[in-house]
Amino acid sequence: MKIVESVPNFSDGRNKGVIDAIIGEAEKFKKVWILDRSSDEDHNRSVITLAGEPEDVISALFSMTRKATELIDLTKHSGEHPRMGATDVVPLVPITNITTEECVELSKKLGKRIGDELGIPVYLYEDSATSSNRKNLSKVRKGEFENFSSKIKEPEWKPDFGPDDIHPTAGVIAVGCREFLVAFNVNLGTNSIDVANKIAKAIRNVSGGFKFVKALGFELEKRGIVQVSMNMTNYRKSTIFRVFEVIKNEADRFGVPIVGSEVVGMIPLEAITDVFDYYIKLEKFSQNQVIEYKLMQLIAGSDASDS
Repeated sequence: MKIVESVPNFSDGRNKGVIDAIIGEAEKFKKVWILDRSSDEDHNRSVITLAGEPEDVISALFSMTRKATELIDLTKHSGEHPRMGATDVVPLVPITNITTEECVELSKKLGKRIGDELGIPVYLYEDSATSSNRKNLSKVRKGEFENFSSKIKEPEWKPDFGPDDIHPTAGVIAVGCREFLVAFNVNLGTNSIDVANKIAKAIRNVSGGFKFVKALGFELEKRGIVQVSMNMTNYRKSTIFRVFEVIKNEADRFGVPIVGSEVVGMIPLEAITDVFDYYIKLEKFSQNQVIEYKLMQLIAGSDASDS
């Protein structure tokens, strides 16, 4: 069996009924499994993790996008997280018996259908990008929904699929194949957004930090604190524990405590065991010592021999 994962992001984290309806579209497909859902009121954003057989996943993602277009109106949306679409981004991640090249083709198939049938401009990003300036999602999203009506008219920002005008309420969408991304946030015991922004600047790639880290400072108004919000695009090369240590050192410099951290969505087991290994200084530790990991290997081997 070929398995692909997707982690679509929707621009609503406050209306449970809306997200339930969007997830309900994916639940109609027997070979699609909902693995996780995460909604944040401050960000006003929901992240859904699903996996399954490629064609069913693509069909489910289209149905979810169509439902989000019906239910989410960006002209009435506000939140801390940058966004350009009701369905903001749809990544495809190769998991089992499927290549990056195959996922790129799937992203093109999905993007074309969204553009043709829903009338929403689509940009291919990451491994699916058709030009170097579209590879980085933050570059594609720059300007957000409010400024995209003029951005889309620039020759370099002509959509890969769909019309040359933004959808009036659903904006535009990024679709593409990428590797595992870990969404990791660190909460600081202060209400100073200036401190969060300075720490985010210290760790993100574009300002001289870690190569595979994107970071922004956000306010969590309900809690009266701020957050360093990160997308870690290669957890093996920019490891969670090293990034966390730099954040901790920077926070100490400002006299600010770390009050918590969170993973949004799902995370590979390897990323967790790396943190465990680092902090308790294990000697000669192997991931094969994790019973769940070993069981998954055995199950996968059994499935392969039966096919």
